[in-house]
Amino acid sequence: MSAIARHRRPPLAIVLLVHALVYAGVAAMALPLLWMVLTSLKTETEAGTSPTFATLLPDAPQWANYARAFESARLERYYLNSTLAAVLTTVLAVAHNALAGYAFAKLRFRGRRVLLGLALATMMAPVQVYFIFMYLLCTWLGYVDSVQALVVPFLASGFGIFYMRQATLAVPDSLLEAGRLDGMSEFDLFWHVVRPTIWPAMSALGIFTFVFSWNNFFWPLIVVDSERAKTLPLALADLSAGLYVDSWPVQMAAATIMIAPMVVVYLALQRAFVQGVALTGMKE
Repeated sequence: MSAIARHRRPPLAIVLLVHALVYAGVAAMALPLLWMVLTSLKTETEAGTSPTFATLLPDAPQWANYARAFESARLERYYLNSTLAAVLTTVLAVAHNALAGYAFAKLRFRGRRVLLGLALATMMAPVQVYFIFMYLLCTWLGYVDSVQALVVPFLASGFGIFYMRQATLAVPDSLLEAGRLDGMSEFDLFWHVVRPTIWPAMSALGIFTFVFSWNNFFWPLIVVDSERAKTLPLALADLSAGLYVDSWPVQMAAATIMIAPMVVVYLALQRAFVQGVALTGMKE
């Protein structure tokens, strides 16, 4: 090993400290999740015992708690509503934001900077600020108490447009010019040239959007009035309040059921997610 390489290697104490901090952060996030899953498999007596390392694992896993969670609160209906809203929001929002990001990054038109500034300005206030206008819009369109109300207000966002713009900036202009010389339309350029390049960023934005839509609680609480359009977070809140069943393990089972799709989506798109986050910082 050369002297320069030995000089650049960080001290062992620093390496151990960094690893300790990383493992501590992972433990802080993973332990509550692990406790929730293990509690969902316990009996009522075991769940009421003060938690210790000796009582962390259930004596006999109670898989029936998951069936009780579905039956007591009829979670399959709310599961379908949440899935439909999250999937539609993710697909349509990623498509709209990607097309808008392409326009802001590669097209030249009057007012482009002003419109981009207005889109970025929407990121400076929490989304709850716009809820009154979103509710009025849904009322005017007749979308209140329907799945459309959970999808339409989130079809585009300042963050999504800016994120897709940054990813599209990494596409060489020479490729687009060559396509235009061959007679390709702007949509053909986006679909055949830009989309394959920024696909990791689109996947990352899809994960962000899916998680936001799936976990969204405040907006459905405002716009949903009936049982037929209720989403899973609303049903879980009712379940935790003892509306359907007063059982700690069953409530933890319902919470586990709720987060399972997010874990699956992230694991399926993990590599694309990392690539997409890195792609957005390649060019300004």
